Amino acid sequence: MSDILPNDILVEVADTGVATVTMNRGDVHNAFNEQVIADLTAAFRRVGEDPAVRVVLLRGVGKSFSAGADLSWMKKMAGYSHAENLADAMGLATMLRTLDECPKPTVAVVQGPAFGGGVGLVSACDIAIGVETATFALSEVRLGIIPAAISPYVIAAIGERACRRYFLTGERFSAAEAHRIGLLHELTSAEGLEEAVAKTVKNLMDSAPTAVTAAKELIRAVARRPLTDDVVRDTAERIARQRASAEGREGVGAFLDKRTPSWRS
Repeated sequence: MSDILPNDILVEVADTGVATVTMNRGDVHNAFNEQVIADLTAAFRRVGEDPAVRVVLLRGVGKSFSAGADLSWMKKMAGYSHAENLADAMGLATMLRTLDECPKPTVAVVQGPAFGGGVGLVSACDIAIGVETATFALSEVRLGIIPAAISPYVIAAIGERACRRYFLTGERFSAAEAHRIGLLHELTSAEGLEEAVAKTVKNLMDSAPTAVTAAKELIRAVARRPLTDDVVRDTAERIARQRASAEGREGVGAFLDKRTPSWRS
């Protein structure tokens, strides 16, 4: 099924269990304003809560993946008070956190340039596949602002060292550089993009759905934390729960019996 939310956010859930959230604003390079941000937040919550969804694809129509902030929105923000700017920024921060914490695996399909907040969207997805001709920029400093709301996700994706360059210079960089620093997991030709996406979707579908969600939670629980007794205990508790689950028993049993587990078609 499919529907269009206000401000051109398209959500489609296929019978295969693949949900696609599409930024359908190609005329403005899929730039977003406060309404688009609210609609993306609602879309990410919806697909995350839908039991029929196993994989989420994030796409943009037209030449660009996302140019970040809409120019008319930026003009309006220039006249905001501090309180209004804070509320507005919290909307963007909430949207990115909702995407980052989506319990389903998320894949950014980067068919064109991504700038500013668009880089934040790519970074907040679990997997990012992009075409070789895409370009990227974190150009906020050139406008006298900073990439604050997107920073937790971009820093996690490309590391502090790369951010020290691209946050400070605002320069554009290529898809090859995005791949080298970890923003993109895979580079492909424009003609090969859908094949690469289909391969990734299949790999995700081959994995047990509740185990995938648990693996995402595991990463958040362990990443960037010191290896304390509490962390060690927590990791042991997590694997014990998953082993004892119906899905864990089915997966191990299928492996031992040399058969296909129930979640694979």
